[in-house]
Amino acid sequence: MTDMQTAATTADRVDVLGIHISITNLDHTVGTFGRWIDHDARELVCVTDMNALLHARADERLTEVYNTAGLTVPDGMPLVWAGKKAGFERMDRVAGPDLLERVMAEAAARGWTQYFYGGAEGVAEELRDVFQERHPALKVVGTECPPYRQLTEAEDADVVARMNEARPDIIWVGLGAPKQERWMDDHRDRLNAPILIGVGAAFDFHTGRLDRAPLWMQRAGLEWSYRLYKEPKRLWRRYVLGIPRFVLGILRHPPRSL
Repeated sequence: MTDMQTAATTADRVDVLGIHISITNLDHTVGTFGRWIDHDARELVCVTDMNALLHARADERLTEVYNTAGLTVPDGMPLVWAGKKAGFERMDRVAGPDLLERVMAEAAARGWTQYFYGGAEGVAEELRDVFQERHPALKVVGTECPPYRQLTEAEDADVVARMNEARPDIIWVGLGAPKQERWMDDHRDRLNAPILIGVGAAFDFHTGRLDRAPLWMQRAGLEWSYRLYKEPKRLWRRYVLGIPRFVLGILRHPPRSL
């Protein structure tokens, strides 16, 4: 067991602008997943970057979702730095694409079953194929790419029935924030999987639809600039307006331990 696993539990959090970010790292997060699956838990996981956090703090319902999730992990160096500022030196980034890859390797070894829900047409199936090629023992019990429109009640009930019948240990939701968090909250009491987790664009990164920034940019907290360079029309508001809002908020309300 690592120092993080002995020093932190799923209840350890740091308050960053009213959102309670878990004190965790990749090893601790994967270890927590294993404990939940072993004990047949029913937990929700939010993978949170600066943009998702700003959405959440502006929406009372989303704040509740993030703050009551089993884990709200820091997918972004600004959140890690905020945690370290509050005194949690062992806190580290848990990026959605990295967590997905790490869990797939662990799942192949331990027999955990997966369900991929989200992405454009064909993405979930391609994601399954990518990971089963990398990890031949991996068990994927379902894939689904829902339409962009809102589902009817009957269609939604069918989705729930298919997921519960497939009996996955983990349901990966790739609908983008904050839509995926709202979807998980709406379905958390109807789905029997031990873990529901929203991973945003991780499906697209692993199927090659999006490129990740070089590792040095990720570690330096500059991945946002790479994504802005790649998709300026879609992302300029997120970063040009979001970064000053985040920094100003941190200056006014420094992170604190809970």
